[in-house]
Amino acid sequence: MLSQLAIRDIVLIDKLALNFREGLSVLTGETGAGKSILLDAFALALGGRGDGGLVRHGEGQGGVTAVFDVPLDHPARRLAAEADLDTEGDLILRRVQMADGRTRAFVNDQAVGVQVLRAIGATLVEIHGQHDDRALADPGTHRAILDAFGGLQAPLAAVGEAAKRVRAARSALAEHRARVEAARKEVDFLRHAASELETLDPQAGEETSLAERRMVMQQSEKVARELSEAIEAAGGPNSAVSHLSSAMRKLERRASQIPALVEPCIAALDAALSALDEAHSVLDTALRESEFDPRELEQVEERLFALRAASRKYQVPVDELAALRQRYEADVAAIDAGEEALGGLEATLAQAEAAYAKAATKLGEGRRKAAKALDLAVKAELPPLKLERARFITEIVTDPESRDPAGYERVEFWAQTNPGTRPGPMMKVASGGELSRFMLALKVVLADKGSAPTLIFDEIDTGVGGAVADAIGARLARLAAGVQVVAVTHAPQVAARAETHFLIAKDPVKGRDRVATRVSALEAPARREEIARMLAGATVTDEARAAAARLLQSTDA
Repeated sequence: MLSQLAIRDIVLIDKLALNFREGLSVLTGETGAGKSILLDAFALALGGRGDGGLVRHGEGQGGVTAVFDVPLDHPARRLAAEADLDTEGDLILRRVQMADGRTRAFVNDQAVGVQVLRAIGATLVEIHGQHDDRALADPGTHRAILDAFGGLQAPLAAVGEAAKRVRAARSALAEHRARVEAARKEVDFLRHAASELETLDPQAGEETSLAERRMVMQQSEKVARELSEAIEAAGGPNSAVSHLSSAMRKLERRASQIPALVEPCIAALDAALSALDEAHSVLDTALRESEFDPRELEQVEERLFALRAASRKYQVPVDELAALRQRYEADVAAIDAGEEALGGLEATLAQAEAAYAKAATKLGEGRRKAAKALDLAVKAELPPLKLERARFITEIVTDPESRDPAGYERVEFWAQTNPGTRPGPMMKVASGGELSRFMLALKVVLADKGSAPTLIFDEIDTGVGGAVADAIGARLARLAAGVQVVAVTHAPQVAARAETHFLIAKDPVKGRDRVATRVSALEAPARREEIARMLAGATVTDEARAAAARLLQSTDA
């Protein structure tokens, strides 16, 4: 509920602080005293449109602060938490209006965007007036209001989940179908390329090994000639082997004569002969390995040519041809599998749509049942409000092709103000006074169905009096048993039912050539005098005071 409202330097208000209580509060006063200014300032704190013209003349800025005491689980606290705002204690909404048109918004003294302020304010306060285009008068809210009245939260949630599954299935099908269609355009190329690469069968690192083998074979002839010469030098007929062997045998025969001198020489010659023998063996092996079949060289060159031609054709390095082959084969397999998967995704979508249709149909049945009950409940409230010949109609239009998360139905509140006239949207066919009374009847019926904790009614009793004004007062009082109600009124029958009565007046400012709007809470004597003024007009008579006393006494009873 709204607990405090403070206004500074807004139009005729220089400084104002009001404390509100639960139940029904009324604001009364002469026309032009500033009731509209007060409501405009309050709307500013709730995120309403700013206007530099609201700042009091001569001041650079004005400000409005509204303090709310709401439960810990109230949606306003959830919205504040989602905006990373402090949610402990009261919720304090503040708006600063600059004279140049700029505004600043705060929640619990933390700067926020106006959109955040407006979203939080909408959960805290509903404003209803003859020319109001918010709250119940907004057709966009009518479906949610009907669902709240009918207690349809569970089937509504089921439809929302079903719609989510339909969207997911439809998106998956569309994405897969797009991939398949794109793949179909390339399938011939993919199949040919996969087949060609399968035949070629490229291997990772193959180009390098082939190039090295070709280089060896191309150089082998020249190398073989050099190897032959080396073999001849190391062990051929003209090599040093025979001479060294002969020399070693001669020394061996002399070894016994001078052992110390000859034996080291024999050992050295033996080592030299062994080294030459090993060199001959190595050279011989190399010569055999250098031998190649000319056809092998031709095959290697043909293989390299084929690999490099494929590399140019598919515009990838030779070493990536093997991976490209795997990718093409996978793409072909995916296309084949994709064709089969399409049927499965289409079946999944069909199942999701069937589930949505079932849930939406159940919700629609609940809405039509709730609409009949709502129409009857509002109808019962209309006769005392002098709308006994009017009809309230919950108009439901069903679109079975819709996959709206909230179901098939579009809901709008209609009215027929007189028999024989054409029913139509309530905002279009009802006059200002009729619209206000329709709003009141609706709010009374919906009082325990998720209403904002504070309801503002701006002169909804305009143009009525007597029994109708009394009926309005009775319904406002009944509504105030469940939520906080603040009514701006000219009807004494409404004012007499209030638990808190504020008087709005416009008084001269002492020592200044201007006036200012003042608001004061009235106690019993002053309250009786104000209601007497409302009954009598400019001149308050003793008869008016007596009538006011009787009116207060009857409402207290």
